[in-house]
Amino acid sequence: MSRVPIRLRWRRGSGLSSAAIAWFSAGQFSHVDAVLDGTLYGARSDNVGGGKGVRARPYPYEKSEAVMVLELPVAPQLYQAWRSFLIAQNGKPYDSTAIWGFGLDRDWRDPDSWFCSELQMAALEAAGICHDVIVPAYKVTPVALSAVFSALGAYAVTDSP
Repeated sequence: MSRVPIRLRWRRGSGLSSAAIAWFSAGQFSHVDAVLDGTLYGARSDNVGGGKGVRARPYPYEKSEAVMVLELPVAPQLYQAWRSFLIAQNGKPYDSTAIWGFGLDRDWRDPDSWFCSELQMAALEAAGICHDVIVPAYKVTPVALSAVFSALGAYAVTDSP
């Protein structure tokens, strides 16, 4: 059976906010994007790479202090469901309430807005790649996502579009 790779790219920038997010989430990274059609697709709170919210941005759109890319081969229908979910989120706003609070009891599966790791986790669940992940609403951090993605069998690859 043929497999298609889902690729996620974690990064930490050089700014204070990036370092704070990495520290508060107890990890090395502060942001995660899907590598999709040669672009980086994810949710951001700033205009770096072309605007706020959920959208495709150029690969790479910002200098990184640290990068990790993991790839998970899946069946083509799962890949298509994952991709379709992400594309359907295009233009939605950034979830600034949850990112600042990491504890305001917001249901991270509420699709009205996203921050980076919420979006990627929701796409994996929506596609049926993983079952509902049991984590508190405020704990879908880049670290939590990397643990789930690794447990699914993802492996490290070279950083490239």
